[in-house]
Amino acid sequence: MIYTITFNPALDYIVSVDDFKMGMTNRTSKELLLAGGKGINVSIMLKNLGQESTALGFIAGFTGEEIRRSLERQGCRTEFITIPEGLSRINVKLKNIEGTEINGRGPDIDEESLNKLMARLDKLVKGDVLVLAGSIPASVPASIYQDICKRLAGRGITVAVDAAGELLLNVLKLNPFLIKPNIHELGGIFGVNLKAAEDVIPYAKKLQEKGAKNVLVSMAGKGAVLVAESGEVFMSPAPEGKLVNSVGAGDSMVAGFLTGFLESGDYKKAFKMGVAAGSASAFSEQFAAKEEVERLLKKIEI
Repeated sequence: MIYTITFNPALDYIVSVDDFKMGMTNRTSKELLLAGGKGINVSIMLKNLGQESTALGFIAGFTGEEIRRSLERQGCRTEFITIPEGLSRINVKLKNIEGTEINGRGPDIDEESLNKLMARLDKLVKGDVLVLAGSIPASVPASIYQDICKRLAGRGITVAVDAAGELLLNVLKLNPFLIKPNIHELGGIFGVNLKAAEDVIPYAKKLQEKGAKNVLVSMAGKGAVLVAESGEVFMSPAPEGKLVNSVGAGDSMVAGFLTGFLESGDYKKAFKMGVAAGSASAFSEQFAAKEEVERLLKKIEI
């Protein structure tokens, strides 16, 4: 079974406002309300690709219950832990004002609830896959990803990590199967400005030298790079298509890579599936359907 963890899920309220004016009452021309958070995004895309997963994490209040209902309506399994106080956050995203959003804070995660998550992770068995994705709330120890990886070490569980900064760096010595920084996160780690795939490779290899088995770097419209455990390096330009929604494209890439690898055990095929899934979602209003990914798969050049 694949498990994903989202520490601070959200309801993403995505709105379009024609002719937005500051200081005035603006009315939406289009709106969507979706369950969000990087681990949740991975679970949704895995479901679209035919892979079962269980979404773990924390929810609170009526917004949390709507997150649960939304995922279950899409056919995803959930085992969220309900926080006794507070509300799961709402993130407001102004779609036609590029990059403008207001993200909620979310509930504080108490020690008892965190211990419940750890107890659930203790039930994972050899062959299971765990995806740790996204940022964490301030109420959670900064070492949480590292703590989880230590807890699972030596049990035959495949761990994938999609996070930035110290959250990512702290897990490297525990040899995660997959990490997926984007090009800006990778550059930020080493204090460099990376622009092309050729620039990415040596720094991806440095993360591999620190312990990661496979380093998958997303580069938005410039494609992606994989430095694989096998010693191979794969590069792919982004396929042609119209960018519709970049939210969740990186999470779709993680879901595609895991799906490709679980189905084939081949890094090249996994990389190709990852690029196809990430690109197909970027070209879709929401997460891409399996048929859209398969059509795009034929156009991916490695």
